[in-house]
Amino acid sequence: MNHRKSRYLSGKKIVSAPMKPDVGVVELVETYFQAYNAARLREACQLFTRQMLEPDVTVGMSMTGAMTPAGLGGSCVAPLIKAGFIDWIVSTGANLYHDTHFAIGKSLHRGNPFLDDRILRKEGVVRIYDILFDYSVLLRTDEFFRQVIGNKEFQAEMGTAELHYRLGKYVAAREKALGVKRPSILSAAHAAAVPVYTSAPGDSSIGMNVAEAALSGHSIRIDTLRDVNESAAIVLEAKKSGGRSGVLIFGGGSPKNFILQTEPQIQEVLKIKGKGHDFFVQITDARPDTGGLSGATPSEAVSWGKVDPDGLPDTVVAYVDSTIAMPILTSYALKGRRPRRLKRLYDRRDELIDKLRREHLKATGKKLQNPHSPEGGKR
Repeated sequence: MNHRKSRYLSGKKIVSAPMKPDVGVVELVETYFQAYNAARLREACQLFTRQMLEPDVTVGMSMTGAMTPAGLGGSCVAPLIKAGFIDWIVSTGANLYHDTHFAIGKSLHRGNPFLDDRILRKEGVVRIYDILFDYSVLLRTDEFFRQVIGNKEFQAEMGTAELHYRLGKYVAAREKALGVKRPSILSAAHAAAVPVYTSAPGDSSIGMNVAEAALSGHSIRIDTLRDVNESAAIVLEAKKSGGRSGVLIFGGGSPKNFILQTEPQIQEVLKIKGKGHDFFVQITDARPDTGGLSGATPSEAVSWGKVDPDGLPDTVVAYVDSTIAMPILTSYALKGRRPRRLKRLYDRRDELIDKLRREHLKATGKKLQNPHSPEGGKR
């Protein structure tokens, strides 16, 4: 047997020193997250903070699961936006809707997941696992959105980024009027001009209230095709400007697919040369062996062109509950990095769509069919 030290033994030694009573998050992650999914979470924190937050990287974040009812919108997502660590977002509409409860002064409460839901229904209490709130919270939030959506500026066709940006102005005004200290995702994104997309806008209470407005005769309409092109334009600009693109994925589902399909949209559909996202970090509890997108690995994503094969070493999947991982990663990043300059991508949407169109026409030799359509540059 060869007794020379193997190159595989070059990693740091596992330590079992007693934990200090006043250990901070960074030291906790660096020193005590040594193996298994704790180690993957450590690698995710390090990759996100040390590489993805370089100035030339455009960072997109997707988010599924009931994150904001657990308070993570104000405690984590909004601070990441304010620090310039998140440049664009794909979220379920439900997360944006439930986050707004706090913004308009409503309360959610810690509870018990083993209560009798028949009794809760009789008492007008809604349960999200172990989070409890009064049914009136839904009704008041619906009223808020319906009142806002009825305003003149919403009587048009728009993508979800524009819808959320406009909503964010009113959410911020309500927060200010009520003296709400913690910003919501929509108000923070509005202030930072971070575009927020919902891949399935009808699949949430915000979408349900938009549908009610349309049924009642309002002329608001959601242009989901605009979202597909805008998100692809953001990623193309990141690459064409000499920078890189990274994705930070909490959960899976439709938002994960939407944030990753930007590269196949660029390469496969629009015929523009590309190699995939440069960085990939996912926090998930989904298994890969069932074949679902939520558990699909970054290696599998390489085969679709979603992830640059050269960037595969710069990918991490941590199989951890997102409600555990997000506060840890947020604290680690805020401690380890100074705020970045805001990219304010929302303000550049028309410009980026125009660049995407020109690259597509150049790649295919096509001519613009209708220059006066919204996607043809006139808006």
